[in-house]
Amino acid sequence: MNKIINTIWEAVKVIGLALLIVVPIRYFLFQPFFVQGQSMEPNFETGDYLIIDELSYRFNDLARGDIVVLKYPPDPSQRFIKRIIGLPEETVDISDGEITITKGSATAPLNESAYLFLPFGTSGSVHLTLKDNEYFVLGDNRAVSFDSRRWGPLPRNMIVGRVLFRAWPFTVFGKVAPLAN
Repeated sequence: MNKIINTIWEAVKVIGLALLIVVPIRYFLFQPFFVQGQSMEPNFETGDYLIIDELSYRFNDLARGDIVVLKYPPDPSQRFIKRIIGLPEETVDISDGEITITKGSATAPLNESAYLFLPFGTSGSVHLTLKDNEYFVLGDNRAVSFDSRRWGPLPRNMIVGRVLFRAWPFTVFGKVAPLAN
């Protein structure tokens, strides 16, 4: 009888220890995310299983080109995945399919050749100056993406985390590398 109680007690300790390790990691550091929809195609497709880093971006600046999971501003219960295009205190202009970024007196067209493979530009007409802690985000599949062109700037506090790792499908398994600026 003591052997059974000892075995059960050991199992309870192992399960308890595992929960003490896994639960904080899952809820405070890394979070799974399933891609749904076409807005990030061809880079991310419906069914892709991603791991989101919820911590490091809070201590490091987000960069242009980072892929983030965010709370959809009109309905924060929904999560979207988008790419950061405009950074705080920049002006984003979209006109004639081209995106231009202005910071201070420097203006430059945005080169998206590292992640956009489509022959057409970005639709819409936008002229928006971002405030401190605001970002401009777009989906990679610009023709179908519901993004900052429609809902405006994204406040930093609506960002859940940065995409860190793609766990599924196995054919593209690996770390999602940040882009060089």
